[in-house]
Amino acid sequence: MALLDFLKNKKEKDQAKEKKAALVLPQPKSEKTAEISAEKNGSKNTGKKFSYSIVKEPHISEKGTILGEANKYVFKVYSNANKPEIEKAVEGVYGVDVTAVNIITIPHKKRRLGRTEGFKKGFRKAVVTIKKGQKIEIY
Repeated sequence: MALLDFLKNKKEKDQAKEKKAALVLPQPKSEKTAEISAEKNGSKNTGKKFSYSIVKEPHISEKGTILGEANKYVFKVYSNANKPEIEKAVEGVYGVDVTAVNIITIPHKKRRLGRTEGFKKGFRKAVVTIKKGQKIEIY
C-alpha cells in the first residue's frame, strides 16, 4: 500500500535517530561553564527569566529626572503587569538590582477640541528604586 509507506519510512528514520543519539552521550555542564556562557551572553542571573514586553518605555518628565538623582526611575508599563514581573524585566534589561517597585495608574481624562469631545489615553507607570551606586542611562 503506497498510501501508508510514509509512516513506515518515518518509523525507520526515528529508529536511526535513536541509535545515533545512543552512541553520542551529552556531557553534563558544570557550574563554571554555565557561568561563563552566561557572562558571554550578558545575562546576570542564569536562572531568572524576564520579558522585554513588560516595560514599554522610560517615562521622561521633570519629576522623573528629579527622581533619577535619588536612584528612582519611572517607566511606562502595560496595564496587566505586576510588581514582580516589572522587577524581573528591569533587572534583566538594564542589569541593575531593584529594591522596590511602586505602581501608579493614571486614568484617562476627558479632552475637548471644539465641539468634539474625547478622551486622553490613560496609562500605568512604575517607579522603580534601584540599589545605591547603580545607574540606568536613559535620560
